[in-house]
Amino acid sequence: MAGPARHIAAEDPLSAEGRALLEGSEAALREHYAPDECFTFTPEELARPGITFFVARDAAKRPLGCVALVNGRNQGEIKRLYVRPDARGQGVADALMEAAEAHARRAGLAVIRLETGPKLAAACALYRRRGYRERGPFGDYVAHPASLFMEKVL
Repeated sequence: MAGPARHIAAEDPLSAEGRALLEGSEAALREHYAPDECFTFTPEELARPGITFFVARDAAKRPLGCVALVNGRNQGEIKRLYVRPDARGQGVADALMEAAEAHARRAGLAVIRLETGPKLAAACALYRRRGYRERGPFGDYVAHPASLFMEKVL
């Protein structure tokens, strides 16, 4: 596994550490986008059946970041990819995405989709490096200037 992430596992988004990661994610989004431009899931929404919430931890078991995979019919959706600022640039986001994609493959999903923001340059670059390609809105999303839709065929 790249960088400081030594362990990635499914965890409870309602735990204190899960909530802290999601609060960090929300704060990072607010640096670039207004609340009506963000389509995030709350910790309670991420705790629903069919959603797996992954947490990356370092060797000392400190949480470094998170990502969620929503398991839909034959497709998955990535939500809430976030890495703490002090852990960025060390491969944590890539390791989290690898864990989510591996889980999706094991679940038999054919494609993974996501909605992100074009102002989130590092995230967009990561997704492109991992083989995600731009597409139009999917599911309940509508076209919006603050949204960029991507997918990867598994």
